Amino acid sequence: MSNSLMPQYAYSGEPYGRLPTVTDDRQMMPHPILLEARQTAPNQILLMYDQQTDLASATNISNYWIRSNVGPVGIASVGMGEAISPANLIRPELGMISPVDNSKTRFVMTFRVNAMTGVLYVVLPCFVNLEGRSGYGGANWGPFSRNVFIGM
Repeated sequence: MSNSLMPQYAYSGEPYGRLPTVTDDRQMMPHPILLEARQTAPNQILLMYDQQTDLASATNISNYWIRSNVGPVGIASVGMGEAISPANLIRPELGMISPVDNSKTRFVMTFRVNAMTGVLYVVLPCFVNLEGRSGYGGANWGPFSRNVFIGM
């Protein structure tokens, strides 16, 4: 029987368990995960992380992207079908992020414009470090993040 018919085998006939794993060390660093992004006012979004964050990285608005189903307009910096990149991050002139309290887990993102009513938004933070750490280079959302909301 050829290896192509044997699901327990991968490339070159090697069992999956013996294949080397290739990972990016920055992705494996401990990092905070966005638990929830909730619109609290027409131009504000409350962000809640699962662990205490480094304030400099958590309050840097350029570490965030917002997708929308109508494209990059208003508070959104990127459309649904586009990849996030440095070219479409949220620019400092569009808004700011401030801590809500001393928890280092709760922040409010305030924009100069209002979110559009009825539009689907997805908040995508990246590069936010844990308190006392630096160098994380990946995404800060996960499969259980409640980072989607409908503009009100």
